[in-house]
Amino acid sequence: MHARSVPGPERQAFYRKIEPLHLTPLWEAFSGLITAEPTTPCVPYLWRYDQVRPHLLESGTLISAQEAERRVLILENPGLRGQSSVTHSLYAGLQLVLPGEVAPCHRHSQSALRLVLEGHHAYTGVNGERIPMERGDFIITPQWAWHDHGNDTADPIVWLDGLDIPLVKFFDASFIERGAQEQQPQSRPVGDGLARYGNNLRPVGAAAPGRAVLNHYPYTRSREALERMRRSEEWDPRHGLKLEFTNPSDGGPAMPTISTFIQLLPQGFAGQPYRSTDGTVVAVIEGRGSSTVGEQRLNWGPNDVFVIPSWAPHRHQATEESVLFSFSDRGIQEKLGLWREG
Repeated sequence: MHARSVPGPERQAFYRKIEPLHLTPLWEAFSGLITAEPTTPCVPYLWRYDQVRPHLLESGTLISAQEAERRVLILENPGLRGQSSVTHSLYAGLQLVLPGEVAPCHRHSQSALRLVLEGHHAYTGVNGERIPMERGDFIITPQWAWHDHGNDTADPIVWLDGLDIPLVKFFDASFIERGAQEQQPQSRPVGDGLARYGNNLRPVGAAAPGRAVLNHYPYTRSREALERMRRSEEWDPRHGLKLEFTNPSDGGPAMPTISTFIQLLPQGFAGQPYRSTDGTVVAVIEGRGSSTVGEQRLNWGPNDVFVIPSWAPHRHQATEESVLFSFSDRGIQEKLGLWREG
C-alpha cells in the first residue's frame, strides 16, 4: 500500500465541496475498507456461568416469560457494546424459563439454535412438534418456523441461544409474527423429526436442500459419535476430535447461516495454534481447561461460554476430558467464497 501525504488545502476544499452531495473520496477510505488481513472490533471474552446464573435467576423475579416474550440476558461482546452482538454476524444469549412458564409462540426471519445448559424434560415446540430438551441437546428453530418454549417441570431450564440477528439486520430483512395462541397445537408426534431425518434417510419429496429439516440433535447421539471416533484415534493436533452438525437433506451445515460443531478434547490435550475467518462462540458441555486467544488466556468449565474473534490465533488445552459445542458463520462464508483458515 502506497503511503499518502496529508491532504493539502486544495484537496480539503474539494472534499468540503462534494460533501453536501454525499460523496466521499475512496482514496481517503481505501486502507480501512480493504485490509491486508481481517480486522474486527470483537474481542475475546468469557462469560462464567456461575457468575451469570444468579443474575439470570433474578431476572425471573422481575419479569415473566410472557411479558418479556423471551427472557434472555444477551452475551454482548465488549468490543460491540450497544449492538446486541457477540460477533459482527451473530447474536448469543442465555434464556431462562421457570417452572410452569411458557414463552409464547411466534416466528421470525432469523434462524435460531438452542444448546441446553441446565434442566431437563422441558420442551421447545417447532412447527407442531414438541421437542424435549435435555442438557447438551442442540435444537434448531428454522427461519420463519413457529416456536414456543415451555417448562412443565419443577426446576428452571436454561439454554444458550444463537441467532443470525446481526446478519438479518444487515440485509434489512427482519420480520416477526406472533401466534394466535400462547402455545402452538401439536400436529406431529414427539420424535417425528428424528424418525424422518435422523437415520440417514429422508422422505421422498422432502424439503428442498439448504433448508433446515432436522431440528433436534440429542446430546446422547453426539456424544456416542465422538466416542466412536475416539476408538479410531483420529485426533487432529488443533481440534482434537471435531464434528460438524449437518443437514441430512443435503449434507451441508445444519443451518443455512450458522455452522455448528461439537468436539472432544482428551485430558491433557494441548492443541496447536489455529485461526480462521469465522468469529466463533464456544460453550463448554463437559470438562475443564483453557483457551489462549491472542494474548488472553480464558480458563473455562461446564456451561461457560466464550468468543473467539475472526482471525484470532487460538489454542485449546484440556485439564480434564472436555466436550465443546461451538457455532459460527463459517457456512455462509464458505458459500460466498470468503472463509479461510491458517
